[in-house]
Amino acid sequence: MDNQEFSDNKVSTWCVVSMASIPLVMTLGNSMLIPVLPIFEEQVGISSFQSSMIITSYSIASIFLIPVAGYLSDKIGRKKVILPSLILALIGGLIAGFASWKLEQPYTVIIIGRILQGIGASGAMPIVLPLVGDLYQADDEKTSSCLGIIETSNTFGKVLSPILGSLFAAYLWFLPFFAISFFSFISIVLVFFFIKSPKEKKESRKFKEFMKKTKQTFKNEGPWLCTIFIIGAFVMLVLFGVLFFLSENLERIHVIKGVRKGFVLAIPLFLLCISSFLTGRTIKGHIALMRKIVLVSLFLLAISVVFVGFSREKLFLLLLVTSILGIAIGAILPALDAMITENIEKDERGTISSLYSSARFIGVAAGPPAMSLLMKDYLNSTFIVTGIVSMIILFLVLKFIKSEPENV
Repeated sequence: MDNQEFSDNKVSTWCVVSMASIPLVMTLGNSMLIPVLPIFEEQVGISSFQSSMIITSYSIASIFLIPVAGYLSDKIGRKKVILPSLILALIGGLIAGFASWKLEQPYTVIIIGRILQGIGASGAMPIVLPLVGDLYQADDEKTSSCLGIIETSNTFGKVLSPILGSLFAAYLWFLPFFAISFFSFISIVLVFFFIKSPKEKKESRKFKEFMKKTKQTFKNEGPWLCTIFIIGAFVMLVLFGVLFFLSENLERIHVIKGVRKGFVLAIPLFLLCISSFLTGRTIKGHIALMRKIVLVSLFLLAISVVFVGFSREKLFLLLLVTSILGIAIGAILPALDAMITENIEKDERGTISSLYSSARFIGVAAGPPAMSLLMKDYLNSTFIVTGIVSMIILFLVLKFIKSEPENV
């Protein structure tokens, strides 16, 4: 594609807003339910593990279909994949909402609705990353800046989620499901009118050629790509595991419920959002700086996560530790996004970034159920092991992610 034909000067503010709305809405679609899971347990009559599956079912559906969506976006175009996916997310929210409203035993249908939402999420949020790379093309600095905005939108959704989820549930316990559909509709309108994808003039590659090229990419770039995938899965596992624990802990130990709990949960998430925004503004395409940020952040994560369980009965210390954890994760995410987007050829960008998104969703899916099973008897041990794993991953970064642009 000719850079003169679609330059970054033509990327409007509303286009950026529209792209940012996608991760915002998809994050609300999952994270907004975390603070109200105890309410679901009471209203639907389910266990803590079953309530965690409301989060996990969404993520599992995404894990397997994100690579398919990435391939399709490379083949037929980003917007043609994003719009139908947002519509599926809208429909899934309606199914879960009406099941909760009208059925006496709504759990199974809620899960079906959540799976449908997860299918929609697979073709929406992950496709934004390669779309940004397409729009800004050769300008790494502007690509990094825009990716920072996208990741900040994602993390800002996590800040809003506990507050909005608690507010909606205080009015009607199943209202968050309908809210997801409403937010999806807004994003559909924005994407339809304001995102103008670059037009491809070349002939689409066949699937065999696509697979051959993807295998070649992993043969050449495999060590650092796999390291980034591992980091992405790990930090999301930690984030959603800790959020699930924090939500349960605030109610059971500190007797903080409803909207008040939503605001308390938002404290570490707000710092995560600020960290993500500042990192996106700082990195500006510099691989060496991204690497340093990831290394320092993994070290901070390793130190802070160890103390989460030990501070569970002291609210101030618990929020301090989880806030440091949030800052570390917030700094890591935009750096990983930029490493993937800026160092993979355009033809493979959709597929590789989608595989990265799948890795992140593995962490999202595993975090809540793993925490629900481990926090009763192995809480402190779980967080200590998590800190050790973070240090191991830090050494993987030292070995496989180099500072020179040609290597990563």
